[in-house]
Amino acid sequence: MNFAPKSKPTKAAHDWLDYLRNSEGLGGILAKTEDLAKLKIALKAALSELDLESLASKIEAGWRSGSQNELFLMVAGASVATRLQQVLPSLINELAKNGVVCTAIKVRLRPATPAWEIKPREGHLSTPKSKGFNAVARASWESLIEKLAPDSDLRKAVERLLQSKPK
Repeated sequence: MNFAPKSKPTKAAHDWLDYLRNSEGLGGILAKTEDLAKLKIALKAALSELDLESLASKIEAGWRSGSQNELFLMVAGASVATRLQQVLPSLINELAKNGVVCTAIKVRLRPATPAWEIKPREGHLSTPKSKGFNAVARASWESLIEKLAPDSDLRKAVERLLQSKPK
């Protein structure tokens, strides 16, 4: 059986990138993703110039919706936010040197993800599951056995049930 030759993987990757750039809708997503990647690189370089490179991993950067000249920085902690607030003018100048034009930077704290843990209520103990039948249930099953024919499949099933459940 003859199969069509496989295309080269590198060519397929280029085809997909071309598709993403040229397709309607997806091209915009790819362009925004590339812009955010470039912004992250420029922000890291600017922070490096200000001797704050250690903060780069704790910052999520993006443009404020509706305005391309206002940068929006989400940070994990108040100490990082305070440090960035102190160097905002210098950071704007360093970003301009790296090709990122912004007139203002807003620094906001990222909401903390809740560490949810489900705990049982205080004083509310779960009831242990019974391992067998209580006396009333056992008597009911035994009375059913007496009413069934000795060779019936139902009788055999009920007998197996009673044997598997201890008293």
